Order: sequence, then C-alpha cells, then structure tokens
Amino acid sequence: MTRSVKRTDRTKPGPTIPHKRPAGGTGSLQAAVSKEPNPLRRALMILGPGLTTGASDDDPSGIGAYAVAGASLGLRTLWLAWLTYPLMASIQMVCAKIGMVSGKGLAGVLREHYSRKLLYGALAGLVIANTLNAGADIGAIAAAINMFVPIPITVMVIPIAAAILALQIWGSYRLIAKTFKWLTMALFAYIASAFFARPDWGQVLKATVLPSFTFDRTFLSTVVAVLGTTISPYLFFWQASQEVEEEISMGRRHLWQRRGATDPELKYAAWDVNIGMLFSNVVMYFIILATATTLFKAGKTDIQSATEAAEALRPLAGDAARALLGIGLIGCGLLAAPVLTGCSGYAIAEGLGWKFGLDKRPGQAKGYYAIIIVGTAIGVLVNFAGINPIKALFWTAVVNGLLAPPLLVIILLVSNNKAIMGQRTNNVFTNVMAWAATVLMFAAAIGLVLTWNS
Repeated sequence: MTRSVKRTDRTKPGPTIPHKRPAGGTGSLQAAVSKEPNPLRRALMILGPGLTTGASDDDPSGIGAYAVAGASLGLRTLWLAWLTYPLMASIQMVCAKIGMVSGKGLAGVLREHYSRKLLYGALAGLVIANTLNAGADIGAIAAAINMFVPIPITVMVIPIAAAILALQIWGSYRLIAKTFKWLTMALFAYIASAFFARPDWGQVLKATVLPSFTFDRTFLSTVVAVLGTTISPYLFFWQASQEVEEEISMGRRHLWQRRGATDPELKYAAWDVNIGMLFSNVVMYFIILATATTLFKAGKTDIQSATEAAEALRPLAGDAARALLGIGLIGCGLLAAPVLTGCSGYAIAEGLGWKFGLDKRPGQAKGYYAIIIVGTAIGVLVNFAGINPIKALFWTAVVNGLLAPPLLVIILLVSNNKAIMGQRTNNVFTNVMAWAATVLMFAAAIGLVLTWNS
C-alpha cells in the first residue's frame, strides 16, 4: 500500500497527500476541524502560517513607515490599506500553494528548476535585507521597552537577541508557532490606540473610499515605502517554508508525502492567508489613522521611527495611546525579528541542499542554525556600529523594493508551471491579482529610483 502511494505521488500531477494524523494549521485534516465543537477552537486550528506571516509584516520598520505616512500626509494614504489587501492576499496564497503542492520552500523550488545564478542572487539580496531589518527590529524592541523601564537601549539589545535565539534553537516548531500566534495579539494595541486619538469619522470614511494621489516627492516616496514594507520578499519565502514545516510537524517528513494538496487543505490555507493579510492591513490602516489624527494635525510631521511616533502621541492622545503603541511595538518586534532571521535560515539551507527545520536539533541542522545565529549577531552589531537605524531601514526598503518585482515574476511562472504544480496552477482571478501586484511593485521600484536623489 505504501509503495502504491509513493508511485502515485511521483508520477501523477496534483496528487492527494496521504494524511498521517490530525494537527492544527492549514495542513490539518478536515475531520479534525469538523469534530471540534467549539467554533473558536476550530478557527484557531485553521489559523497558522498565514496569520503569523501577516502579523510579521507589521514589524517595527513597517509600523515606522505607516506612522511616517500618517504624520506627514495625514489621512491621504488610508486607501492604500484596501488597495494592497487583495494583492497581498493573492501573492501570499500563491506562495502557500507552492509550498503545499511542491512540498518545498521557494528556495528549494528555485534550486530545482532555475539557474544557480538566479537562486544565489535572490538569496544574497534576501539575506542582506533580512539581517538589516532584524537588527533594526531588535533595536526597536529595546527602544520600546526603554519607554516603560529606564534601562539603556544598548544594554537590552544583547539579552533580547539571546532570548529570541533561545526560542528558535531550543524550542520545538509547535511551541514557536503557538508563541508567534499569541504575539499577534499585541497588534490589537494599534487598533485600540486609534480610538484614543478621537478621529473625525466622516473625514476618515471619505479618505478611505476616495483615493488621493499627487506626484510630489513626499507623496511618491511615502507610497513606495509603504508598498516596500507591505509586499516584502521575506514574506514570500517564509509563507512557503512554514507550510512545509506544518506538514513536517504532522509526520510528513519525506518529500513524496508532502507533494500535492487536497481541496480542503487549500481551502484552509486560503482562510488562513486571507485572515492574516486582512489583519496586517487593518493594523496598517489604524496606525496611519492614529498618527494622522494626532501628529499630522499638530504639525509634528517629522517622525523618524515607530518609537518616536509613540512618544509623540503622549501629549496629544494621552498615556493610554502611547502605552498601547509601545506594547504593540514590543510584541510585533518579538514576532518579526525571529521570522526575518528564520526566513534567511530556511532560504539558504534549502537553496544549498542542507538540512533545516525548527523541529531539528542544532546538531542535526548545523548550517541552518548557524545562519540564524550569524544573522542575529550581525543584526545586533548594527545597533553598536553607529549605523543610523533609519538609514538601515531605508537600505532595507531599497533592497526589498528592487528584489520583490523579479521574484514575483518567478513566483508566478512557478505557480503556473504544470510540471511543478500539476493541476493546482493559478486560476484567472489569482493571476490577475498577482500580476497586478507585480506591476505595482515594478512601478514602486521605478518610483524609488526616480525619487532617489530628488
């Protein structure tokens, strides 16, 4: 019986995955969900990599970009939240499906089907951007803690990095997944903070439904920054890799067991991804709303970071809003930093054919954990090297902005390749949304170049 399943998986396109046992996440058996009487528990079983990926997108650098957008342009960029949502969701679902159907992460697919030059170029850009971003996020966590406890920021950077590494190295995949899932709750603080700002809801509604666009440098550079932090390459790699991890944690340790995806599995993945991306964009919306209602109105338009935005809110929206923004910053930073270094670990290890996985002990996947440790250490050094964190985040946005468009083209070619995806190639709607996101990111990259020295 086992041999028969193996032959089917190797030769037929779009095979059905043989299930080992029920487990939470997008790869769980439909029976496990249907047998659960509690609707909240059913929802939590479905939510997994998509929710974590969406929440990690709202990292301190992203929050800083959204805060700058609100402080410098007021409500004029609120419409970007609903514009980018279907584009993000489509791209992330494509990445999830690639991981589920191929049984590999994006780096593994690129290694197998594309030239090594293309693979190594993509990995180099990804790792540079992720490392700078992770370092800035660790520094942002320390700065946010400093808002509540008067401990020097530089003193806290190393302990924070050590705690994150301890979780990644010695925690099981299930423990890490659950921790990440609970850390997403911190992002609700940003939604709550907007209500403390007491906005004019009539003006908010108008700015939400009626797009405003101008071709001045401030507006264009802000839109480019928002897009660069919203549709980022590390999200593509992380989504696919986590779908693979979900299946490995269920006992599908061999590639032939992971290849293919059932209709219910794809349905659960779609729910997970769509909810995760919706959550991400709702948080973006309310950060822009909170800072636009307070800082922009008060003329405090020169905000350089998420921490600075939180501090500036204090005299305008009160201690509660400042505290909520600070708590959210700590929570999202603790979520995003390990996602960034873990993403680099997955991408390089799989791209080079090494063993990888959060459920493997350090001795079983030395290269994978070495990448995570080195990436974290370099990120920590960024905080001691005198590098301006804002400049570091700017260069991260530059690398991401230039790397994302060609990667999106490759992802769409992969997801429409029947040799890889079998019967699970993209439908027309997904292709339209994903190509629209690709065109938008190319436009953003061009806009970034045009506004570089202006």
